[in-house]
Amino acid sequence: MKKQVFLFLALGFLYSCDKDDDKSTDKGLIGNWKLIEVLADPGDGSGTFAVVESNKIITFQQNGIITSNGTLCNMSLDANNPTSGTYSLTDMTFKSPDCNNPDYKYQFEQNGNILIITYPCFEACQAKYQKE
Repeated sequence: MKKQVFLFLALGFLYSCDKDDDKSTDKGLIGNWKLIEVLADPGDGSGTFAVVESNKIITFQQNGIITSNGTLCNMSLDANNPTSGTYSLTDMTFKSPDCNNPDYKYQFEQNGNILIITYPCFEACQAKYQKE
């Protein structure tokens, strides 16, 4: 009987955990994110994030839309080229019809109030945003 109770509790615990617990949720992701740092590795693995001065903002909306006052397609610091697209929490990606390859899925990760977008480069290149 003890084994059955333990098994029942273990199964209940496993099923109560959401498989996306370690990923972003709409609630934490929704809102404005300001570009604060970029990483462009010189090719030897020594790249680190560097603080930038930029007014570039990315906005995640509840309806699965992502917008920016700058391009979503690369690490540009400029905030004068509005673009938009759609995002997926399932695979933590977004894509934009405004990019050269509109089907390319840009990876992002969220850790609290920090969001990091990885761009397609020969060497590591990422942009770091902070929640406003």
